[in-house]
Amino acid sequence: MALAAALCAATITTAAAEGSGDARNASTVSVSTSNGEQRLTAYITGYSYWDNTPPGSSAISKPVVHRRAGGTGTYDDPVTIAVGHSITHGRQKLDYPAGTRFYIERLRKYAIVEDVCGDGNTPQAGPCHTGYNGHPWLDIYIGGSKHSAAQTDACARRITDLQRIILNPAPGYAVHAGEISASGCKLF
Repeated sequence: MALAAALCAATITTAAAEGSGDARNASTVSVSTSNGEQRLTAYITGYSYWDNTPPGSSAISKPVVHRRAGGTGTYDDPVTIAVGHSITHGRQKLDYPAGTRFYIERLRKYAIVEDVCGDGNTPQAGPCHTGYNGHPWLDIYIGGSKHSAAQTDACARRITDLQRIILNPAPGYAVHAGEISASGCKLF
């Protein structure tokens, strides 16, 4: 039993960051495994070529694997994902560091932090940083440069939901490779 507990230790985060008003991790349940993976539920939304900052571009702020937003969703070519961030005394701090990987089970995609979600001087006041009903908020790039803004908006709405994810995933999970909007926003 002790070995099983060591291999699959459950961690429950119940407190928000003290004094910051940051409730994004309140009530989040994550399960850690011996290989460093953490399974949790996150609020997944999608952003496209059309509603990126600046609009009509695939620009990203924290390139790691890609110079522009993209990726097919494989372990070696993860999809760009944007995370909340805060700016305090002119310094930016991401909720998850650039290069952090996720696996999103319902999309069958690996993703990597390469962008931020939330604009302006106080992005910490926005939903990407504060989360959704106690869950982290992650905004995955769905592409869409070859589709209309209306089509990519419909795609983003289709995938928006609380979804099970894996933080720091190992390679080898099932993958449905390709741009999310080009695949018709397929969910599994």
